[in-house]
Amino acid sequence: MQMSDIVISGTGLYTPPESISNAELVKAFNEYVDRFNSDNAAAIEAGELAALNHSSEEFIVKASGIKSRYVVNKSGILNPERMLPEIPERNNDQPSVQCEMALAAAREAMAQAGKSARDIDAVIVAASNMQRPYPAMAIELQSALGIKGYGFDMNVACSSATFGLQQARDAIANGSARCVLMVNPEICSGHLNFRDRDSHFIFGDVCTAVIIERRENASSDDCYRIIDSKLQTIYSNNIRNNFGFLNRCDESAVGSRDKLFVQEGRKVFKEVCPAVARQITEQLETLAIEPNSLKRLWLHQANLSMNQLIAKKVLGREAQPSEAPTILDEYANTSSAGSVIAFHKHRADLQSGDRGVLCSFGAGYSIGSVVLEKC
Repeated sequence: MQMSDIVISGTGLYTPPESISNAELVKAFNEYVDRFNSDNAAAIEAGELAALNHSSEEFIVKASGIKSRYVVNKSGILNPERMLPEIPERNNDQPSVQCEMALAAAREAMAQAGKSARDIDAVIVAASNMQRPYPAMAIELQSALGIKGYGFDMNVACSSATFGLQQARDAIANGSARCVLMVNPEICSGHLNFRDRDSHFIFGDVCTAVIIERRENASSDDCYRIIDSKLQTIYSNNIRNNFGFLNRCDESAVGSRDKLFVQEGRKVFKEVCPAVARQITEQLETLAIEPNSLKRLWLHQANLSMNQLIAKKVLGREAQPSEAPTILDEYANTSSAGSVIAFHKHRADLQSGDRGVLCSFGAGYSIGSVVLEKC
């Protein structure tokens, strides 16, 4: 079996029912700022504490291109006294929140691919954060769907989905699986600091799912051959989240800022964009594919300016909106799921033989690029 005989035969998307506009988010944030500055007026006046600054809709759109985001809980985030989602713990005999999200996305992907549980023999849950270390979310999802075989979790932050695609492709190529379900349940609002002006607007919640299998076993009319996949990691502290099980071993650090998402945005932009463009360009050169022959770039949806710059470097010109579709204006940054959402929503017009690149990039740094061809 050649690697090129492996295809994506279906995708699924779960979108939470609640959405927060920039206006709503800014209103809650600014109320928090006013309360903070009022409560700490004496310390601010004495120079012991810095006053916080308001956010604005204009600032958010200019900085990111984001206009709204879907979340699993809206009221907790917009409460100035709380500013984080309210997600009650569930009993151990109830489906976990991530499993519940994953079920919806997985069932759509399976229906699109024309697959039942008996056709799938491996489940990968790839996401930036898991709500527990074990049992694996993948094994819970596998059980809920009635799939036999094996499952495991993996985390490569915003590149988890593309790295998951590579693991699925490798498993099929080496014979350890015939058909793989790869799912990305991202509850990014749970690790976002909504009291940080520089990042309070970045993330949203969502779940995507992908079916990967051998072309000869596919029954879907909408298959995409995986021509090539390439992974790269470069160590950097510029995007970081230090939350983990060892936090309880040092009480002095509990609740500190670095236990949530933090980043040096300017450094990330400067370092990641050229690295991503270079990886895609070199990959296409190796495959003897002309960049201008690509019909689509399904890029990680973190920041509009990053995507526009990467597309320009790859194509050698400004990309048309249809060539590098944007979904982050509606969904915001959904970590690993972003490029899969773009692929899910923006491929219906492709014809047999058309090619595109699905690419992610993020903390690590991690970069994953998958070259696809419509069957």
